[in-house]
Amino acid sequence: MIDTGDTAWMLIAGCLVLLMIPALGLFESGLLRKKNVVSIFMQIFFGMSLLSVMWFVFGFSLSFGPSTQGIIGNLDWTFLKGIPWDAPLEQYAPTIPGVLFVKFQLMFACITPLLLTGTIAERMKFSSFIIFISAWSMLIYYPIVHMVWGGGWLAELGVIDFAGGIVIHTTVGMAALAAALVLGKRRGFGPAINIPHSIPLAVLGSSLLWLGWFGFNAGSALASGGVAGNTVIVTHLASSVSALIWAGLSWMRTGKPSIVATINGAIAGLAGITPASGFVSVEHAFVLAIAIGVLSYGGVVLIRDRLKIDDALDVSSVHGIAGIVGALGIGVFASTLINPAGVDGLLISGSLDQIWIQGVGIAVAAAMGFGGTWLLLQLIKHLIGIRVEADEEDIGLDLTEHAEAAYSDEEEFKLTPDEYPKSPKNKSDS
Repeated sequence: MIDTGDTAWMLIAGCLVLLMIPALGLFESGLLRKKNVVSIFMQIFFGMSLLSVMWFVFGFSLSFGPSTQGIIGNLDWTFLKGIPWDAPLEQYAPTIPGVLFVKFQLMFACITPLLLTGTIAERMKFSSFIIFISAWSMLIYYPIVHMVWGGGWLAELGVIDFAGGIVIHTTVGMAALAAALVLGKRRGFGPAINIPHSIPLAVLGSSLLWLGWFGFNAGSALASGGVAGNTVIVTHLASSVSALIWAGLSWMRTGKPSIVATINGAIAGLAGITPASGFVSVEHAFVLAIAIGVLSYGGVVLIRDRLKIDDALDVSSVHGIAGIVGALGIGVFASTLINPAGVDGLLISGSLDQIWIQGVGIAVAAAMGFGGTWLLLQLIKHLIGIRVEADEEDIGLDLTEHAEAAYSDEEEFKLTPDEYPKSPKNKSDS
């Protein structure tokens, strides 16, 4: 039977997750240079529309449809054929309409590939971006969703992931690392190009992401009630703890407290608690959030500062490392006292079994995210190219890719294409 209370909550939760998509645009564009603001918003808004259509046509069926060898769903539910509007899909959400479950999962299918815009920012061709996110969804996201959430072989193994630490954040984080390596560094890579053009815009975006994450995590309970309520409080706590840790660590490293570090820490806390949010108590979430904050910040220091890999907005650390820590945390802190449908972790059961099981899920998601993205981008690179020309990158993707500017008082916007300044093709000539 459909429960009206659960249905009302899931209608709200789906809207909260939708809010995260424009919030992502505000957050990312604020942290980037002003000549690429339109580019980011175009990628996100166009991407949301394209990925939505794909989900309705075949994405949901491939993700949650009847299993094919435990790897991918079949095409029985294409165009949502057979999905009830007045009855639940019992195997997934027994108290809400089937079409509402489709809509909620649609929001995840949209925002997951779009998180990669934070890595590829300021240098990928828009045409290549379209091919990339379409193929990435079909070849990487839909299969991992089916394996973990759609009754595939990882689910049968016992891998659990409440709201996407493995399915979303581990997969995206490792994909971001691969994308940064294939694309290469932005021209002039260094501290100068990492200066945000609008910190208030980024803070607004992070605040709206924080709000939307309550729907992201608590909505994954697929019902109103105690589990959803506990999820909201541990989500907020983890984000707060991680924000404080990033602020403190950046203060220690630079001698000044940084708002950019603080909001990134908040996002890392949200991403890291996502897989465990429906399984852990408040006190355990506090401990887990400390680990998430410290390790994700350390990931930025290693990947960007030590290895000099140009992951533009540190997606590999803020999402990838945070998601891995949170997913492993399930094996330590999970309790059936919080979620009777879950498992007991090491602290309660005294067994390492769930940690090893979670490790298998993480390894599969990491391998698919990194390896699949590497191969896919190499293919696109050799077929049509993936990166804009050097002079286009210097001018900015807003003008060269879209002939629009985020701020209409820019002098460059008054120029015709023939008048755009040209930069040396050779870095050594600069």
